[in-house]
Amino acid sequence: RTREIILSSYIRPRITFTQTFIPPPCSATADQEPGARRRPGEAHVALFPGQGSQFVGMGRGLVKYGAVRDMFSVAQKILGYDLLSLCLNGPEEVLMKTIHCQPAVFVTSLAAVERLGQENPAAIENCVATAGFSVGEFAALVFSGAMDFTEALYAVNVRARAMQAASEQTPSGMLSVVGRPQANYKHACLQAREHCQSQGIKDPVCMVANYLFPDGRVIAGHQEALDFLQMNSRKLHFLHTRKLPVSGAFHTPLMESAVEPLREVLSKLEIRRPEIAVHSNVDGKRYMHSKHIQRQLARQLVSPVKWEQTMHEVYERTEGQPFPITYEVGPGKQLGSMLQRCNLKAYRNYQHIDVALEQD
Repeated sequence: RTREIILSSYIRPRITFTQTFIPPPCSATADQEPGARRRPGEAHVALFPGQGSQFVGMGRGLVKYGAVRDMFSVAQKILGYDLLSLCLNGPEEVLMKTIHCQPAVFVTSLAAVERLGQENPAAIENCVATAGFSVGEFAALVFSGAMDFTEALYAVNVRARAMQAASEQTPSGMLSVVGRPQANYKHACLQAREHCQSQGIKDPVCMVANYLFPDGRVIAGHQEALDFLQMNSRKLHFLHTRKLPVSGAFHTPLMESAVEPLREVLSKLEIRRPEIAVHSNVDGKRYMHSKHIQRQLARQLVSPVKWEQTMHEVYERTEGQPFPITYEVGPGKQLGSMLQRCNLKAYRNYQHIDVALEQD
């Protein structure tokens, strides 16, 4: 069905479950006081995970909170399948597919917001900044009031399908790397591209796709390049390498064909200036207006996720300034692990909001 039919059928009335908890407009970083004169030590930050954090069973026990049941009901209408059943019961190989896991992580993360808002309303009322990893950025924007849930979910679905289609064009993937201090990731990627050229691959791609934490990277590109890096990991001063269970080289030029479908749908959605600080994956800076959001979300597909740099932006403060409480809202604890390596002082105030609870 066309976008117009879907949106006219399901967006009105809109699901506005986050509006109850939206805080007043605030300053650019979490160490500065928002309009409500909240003291820095009382400020909170919300982080939203991305693809790879999903697992069978997520969402268990959450439908009793707020509008969660309505969220999954709307998702079923937009996506055309029972997302809640897939999250709860799998099968795992279906949930792991890009076209399914991105909407699943998005909806489940915002379901966790509902849980947090009911159990600890102040945690959301005092939130002054947010960021999301890759597809998690859409959840962060909904949380901030910049996008409506239904429209953002529609965009996530378009994004996931476009990325899946781009992945199927070229054998490619992503490699998680933890290196020694002397590791030179750009030079390693250059060597991998030269190897690919010697194998007859034209215009090979191999680059850092995610900056996670000091000496922690995800490198993405042609499969032959990743194989070269693993075979030569000792020479390249890599302590640990692991291929990620994803279908393609996300956040590299190999995703170029996915940009236009996402850009087109974003141009038709209502996007507002966020009511709290939302930091972009592309450069770590705060979003300033709707056109900025549209531009950066499209660029994000072919640009590295600069998560380490984003964490520096979010937690920058003068010496002696208290750190905010940080909530990782969604499946997995990967963002907490990365925060621990980026900023140990900030991590001491970290909490995870679980998305799989014991059933009543």
